Amino acid sequence: MSRAPPTTSFVLPVTAMLAVQVAVSAAVLSLSVTMPAVARDLGIDPKTVGLFTALTYAVAVPLAVVAARLVRGVGAVRTCQLALLFAALGLALNAAGAFLATTIAALLIGFAQGPGNPAASHILAQRVPRERFGLVFSIKQTGVPLGFALAGAALPPTVAALGWQGASLASAALLVAAIVALEPFRASLERGVAPPTPPPGLFASVRIVLADPALRVLAWSSLVYVVAQHTFTFYLVVFLYERHGFDLISAGLLLGAAQIVGTLVRLAFGWAGDRVPRRSLLAWIGFAIAGAALATGLMPADAPKSVVAAVVLAYGAVVISWNGVSIAEFAHLAPPGQTALATGVQTAFAYSGAVIGPPLFGLLAALTGYGAAFAAVAVAVLAAAILQGRASRRA
Repeated sequence: MSRAPPTTSFVLPVTAMLAVQVAVSAAVLSLSVTMPAVARDLGIDPKTVGLFTALTYAVAVPLAVVAARLVRGVGAVRTCQLALLFAALGLALNAAGAFLATTIAALLIGFAQGPGNPAASHILAQRVPRERFGLVFSIKQTGVPLGFALAGAALPPTVAALGWQGASLASAALLVAAIVALEPFRASLERGVAPPTPPPGLFASVRIVLADPALRVLAWSSLVYVVAQHTFTFYLVVFLYERHGFDLISAGLLLGAAQIVGTLVRLAFGWAGDRVPRRSLLAWIGFAIAGAALATGLMPADAPKSVVAAVVLAYGAVVISWNGVSIAEFAHLAPPGQTALATGVQTAFAYSGAVIGPPLFGLLAALTGYGAAFAAVAVAVLAAAILQGRASRRA
């Protein structure tokens, strides 16, 4: 019987992959946090942020599925460095201050978002004992809310000091620094990590995952849960600014606080996921997300800001908390040598929710108001949670 790797053997991989996730996630959210200022200068509606988000994730979806091929070709760490490079290029281009430049920037950031998660999962699945998957993958996935929190807290004051174009250039410079900082650790991170098995094509990878009943339900619930997570994250600043009269800095700070709360809950659920059935846990998280989405949409526009903040923080606590548990279950159920493939497909399904969710949410909010948009999210997540619960009971 093989012995579990010592804790020290996976401290560096977890720390490095967490840092990459933080950096890429901060870049992904940067357009949304600065959108009120960007929209004013470009003469567009702030709700256009949903379209930019859709462009980013539309590029990320196919790249996530074929990421195993890239990892096999250049290595997992090089894949992460390429992701950081594309994010830096996108943010630098965004500083041009033109609608076309911002559109292309959203596409380039999608090239960063797609392959990072499968590459990190490929390293961690071989450096972490399976009995710690729930906690370790949740730690790694806290990079998403931590990156979002960093963007929400740091970008508004940076915009106030440097303008939104200066803030984009400063963010690009930090991403380049992250690429350089990662290089000395590349050999250590990839030591003992076997390349993924030769991956099939794009659609064959999806068929492999969807042929497994457990992975199929996990994939579809990931798509729906991300609709809730990303409409919350990418619209919160605009929602608070337009509906509840928050200024840009206050809205950004509340977004950052919600991400931090969600990060802590994500870690707690990751720990719990190593002790209780993860699929049952995901169902209960879905019920909580649906209730919180409904409560957010039902708040009147003149609700006290303290009440708004409390509801938003409660929503953030649950809507951000689920992803580490889901990734851990995918990695656990993946066939040997196919962790990058399986988590790549899970990531693609999740990103598909980010493609369709924010634009539809923005359209509903524009046509019927934010209340109906949040209610639609609640109904969709409730249906996915019921499906997840039934699949868990069958298992």
